[in-house]
Amino acid sequence: MTQPSPDPARRADDRASDRPAPRRDHRPGLGVEVSAGAHRSEDVFRRGVVSFVRRSPRMNISQTRAMERLTDRYLLDVPRDTTSTSVAPGARLDLEKVFGRRAPLTVEIGSGSGDTLAAVAAAHPDRDFIGFEVYLPSIATTFNKLEDAGVSNARIVMADAAAGLEHLLGPGDLDELWTFFPDPWHKKRHHKRRIVNPDIARLVAGRLRPGGLWRLATDWDDYAEWMLEVLGAEPGLEPVDAAPVTTPDETDPLAGRPGLSPRWTERPLTRYEGKGVAAGRTVHDLTWRAVGSRP
Repeated sequence: MTQPSPDPARRADDRASDRPAPRRDHRPGLGVEVSAGAHRSEDVFRRGVVSFVRRSPRMNISQTRAMERLTDRYLLDVPRDTTSTSVAPGARLDLEKVFGRRAPLTVEIGSGSGDTLAAVAAAHPDRDFIGFEVYLPSIATTFNKLEDAGVSNARIVMADAAAGLEHLLGPGDLDELWTFFPDPWHKKRHHKRRIVNPDIARLVAGRLRPGGLWRLATDWDDYAEWMLEVLGAEPGLEPVDAAPVTTPDETDPLAGRPGLSPRWTERPLTRYEGKGVAAGRTVHDLTWRAVGSRP
């Protein structure tokens, strides 16, 4: 999930656009939104901790026009709970109504500027895609990329992905879930903000169909190790046996760990990933599978 944080390695385009603006409510997609918070109902996410710090950035002309032209086409408005990016309990998506069919569904947590979503959705018109994203400039840029790619089988939900997975989707609804380069929240006191956590792992195990895949990637060793520990502790998930990397990095402390996999070839190289590689960080891909449906 590409999300801003106090860390200097945060994504450059988010950092550049995070300029303070007056806090005021608007309808989704049509103006500046107030900061998000977790939904506060009787559920596992009641703790009110979210994996992002949301500001109210300005959009450039292209992004503003995209919001004006493409919101009705690509943005799914959902009932809210207590904040502008929360999700009301019971707000289930009617997937057949949204897409006009029932097809294998892929969800991306933190779709960012839409590079992966647009590329893979365009390459797989037989599948449907939903991206969860909370930053308006990123959503607007995604709209432009979806339109440029001629995509009609993808939608964006501006909401906290944890609450979205819990309330908008049901058991077995997902064919795949993606979590690429989520905010690592390096400081120990911030680890509770990491989107990959035991609650999410349990939820994902139930939302994936049996055999459905959770694809993850990070360019931080400590977060990769954290992911392996969290996913390995969830009985509803198991590592996918993947072909070994042909030239393993002997300096990589995680090399050979079950649950790591070669880079997924359909995932495009984004500017964020390129910066991590240029900085000398190792990109770790993980692929895990749901072993059974859990409510």
